[in-house]
Amino acid sequence: MKAKAPFPLKPIVTATASIVLLATLAGCAIRPEPFTEDERRQQIQDDKTAMYQNQEAASGPITLDEAMARALKYNLDNRLKLMEQALAHRQLDVANFNLLPQLTANAGYSTRDNVYGSASEDLATGEQSLVPSTSQDQEYHTADLTFSWSLLDFGVSYFQAKQQADQALILEERRRKVVQVMLQQVRQAYWQAVGAQQLEAKITSVMQEADKALADSRTIEQERLRSPLDSLNYQRQMLDIIRQLEAVRDELVQAKPRLASIMNLPPGQDFKLAEPGQLQTPVITTDLTQMEEIALFNRPELVEAQYQERISVQETRKAIARLFPGVEFDAGGYYDSNSYLVNNDWNAAGVRVSWNLFNVFNIQNTRAAADAQVEVARSQRLALNMAVLTQVHVSYRDYQNRKHQFERSSDMFGVDQRILGHTRNAARTSADSRLQEIRASASALISELRLYQSYGALQSAYGQTLATLGVDLLPKQLPDDDLATVRNAVVQAQAEADQRFGGTQ
Repeated sequence: MKAKAPFPLKPIVTATASIVLLATLAGCAIRPEPFTEDERRQQIQDDKTAMYQNQEAASGPITLDEAMARALKYNLDNRLKLMEQALAHRQLDVANFNLLPQLTANAGYSTRDNVYGSASEDLATGEQSLVPSTSQDQEYHTADLTFSWSLLDFGVSYFQAKQQADQALILEERRRKVVQVMLQQVRQAYWQAVGAQQLEAKITSVMQEADKALADSRTIEQERLRSPLDSLNYQRQMLDIIRQLEAVRDELVQAKPRLASIMNLPPGQDFKLAEPGQLQTPVITTDLTQMEEIALFNRPELVEAQYQERISVQETRKAIARLFPGVEFDAGGYYDSNSYLVNNDWNAAGVRVSWNLFNVFNIQNTRAAADAQVEVARSQRLALNMAVLTQVHVSYRDYQNRKHQFERSSDMFGVDQRILGHTRNAARTSADSRLQEIRASASALISELRLYQSYGALQSAYGQTLATLGVDLLPKQLPDDDLATVRNAVVQAQAEADQRFGGTQ
């Protein structure tokens, strides 16, 4: 009979040591560590520095072209899209690298506190048949270098890399869309800010005159030099003028900060805008049929939809590829320092085939789901085509309406200016004449404000039409990315767009 083995103590010791180790690790558990106030303040300062660093200072009056160039170069939303685009290209590099076979290097070291030995027993008698023996050193190390390649993984990785390449192109189209929308916003905000700059001093002067006239009227009322009802009616009209001027002033105050935000200038920074000699009207002479064709060819959303459809096709191929058997080749060199081995180093190669047989029953479902995904992508693209054609017509009608409104605002401004001139020429020292002069000045200011607002709306509608057509005001590649180069590129692209679609008058 075989001798009974003694009661094993080592497993108990090992279990006890493991419990002590787990208790120690539990005491080292991670605790929530909120940021301190000093850390948050420092982070805020670092973020403010990063937001505005490496920007060329606004040394002189900013033109519309420079405002667009600053938005293109420094706007944070545009920078974010650039980073996303760069990330997509890095992910494409990773996806391409996944197409390569795997070359795996392993190394290991093993040791134990006693000899690895074993004995054998006779199955018939239960008696020990051989003396205990060992075939492994107490300490040994191993190493291997294995080359492996899976045909199935390669096929799936290939389609994934194709999808990632299209995804990188999609992000380029999304950046185009951001640039187009941003430049349209620059147009409107710039002309509103120009109007604010032009009217700021005039509003202050008229408000001072209105405040003085209001104070004089109150004095006359107290001294009873006029009828109380006449004085109150005068004050009411003057207060109404002041209220209108204050509303205009409050509206103008928001114009420059809005433009500064798009150009990524600090909100409190003061800057000057170039004063236009004449407000030129942008003209579109291209017929709607040609505009439709241009939009269907250029719009970033439609190009993105085509890439999305191609991604869906690749997804179909990838799903079908997963249904095939997996074939894996491997070869490598191996080393084991065990002194009992006859050969301590050797080479080996093999081929393995694996296949989930249940995939046979899922082929139809997989193909149907993949085909449905392609059809959905195609239907989305067709619906987007219809939406783009509608936007072309809507934006063109809006441009025509804005152009008409600007012409009316220009006529109104001219009439109010002539009324102001006649009122000043006919002004007398009476309070009523003074009221009429102040009212005419306020009306002229409001008309001038509406003129710049309508011109900004016209420029915005013109920019919206260009964006609807998918026109880029920046080439894909610049020889340099300094502000002057970007500005020159914007000027050239705008001149080409004006020449292609109409111009100015």
